[in-house]
Amino acid sequence: MKRFVALLMSLVVVAMLTGCSVTSNHTKNVNLTQTNVVLQKDNFKIVRTVSSEVSSTYVFGIGGLSKSALRDNAIADLTEKADLKGSQALINVTVKSDTQIVLFWTKTTFRAYGTVIEFD
Repeated sequence: MKRFVALLMSLVVVAMLTGCSVTSNHTKNVNLTQTNVVLQKDNFKIVRTVSSEVSSTYVFGIGGLSKSALRDNAIADLTEKADLKGSQALINVTVKSDTQIVLFWTKTTFRAYGTVIEFD
């Protein structure tokens, strides 16, 4: 009986120390500048790719920003890092979220990626 209780307690401790993680991609079209550009012609060049990361920590579900606010902050940071000048535009914006959960502690991270192009 003592072996069973020790085994059960060991399993409970191991289960409590494990965590889980959830990742999802948000690939909907985000129009940052509200312009319509036809990219069928070879009248642009790719300048660089940019990325940004924003995260928030929650304990017992309390603290940090909402997921939509984190997503918006990641896109705003991406736009700022793009440092657009002249005839440049930010395209192919993708946002990825990752949530890590360990017992009562949760960390949510949003990463935004985009491509800066420049028109001739």
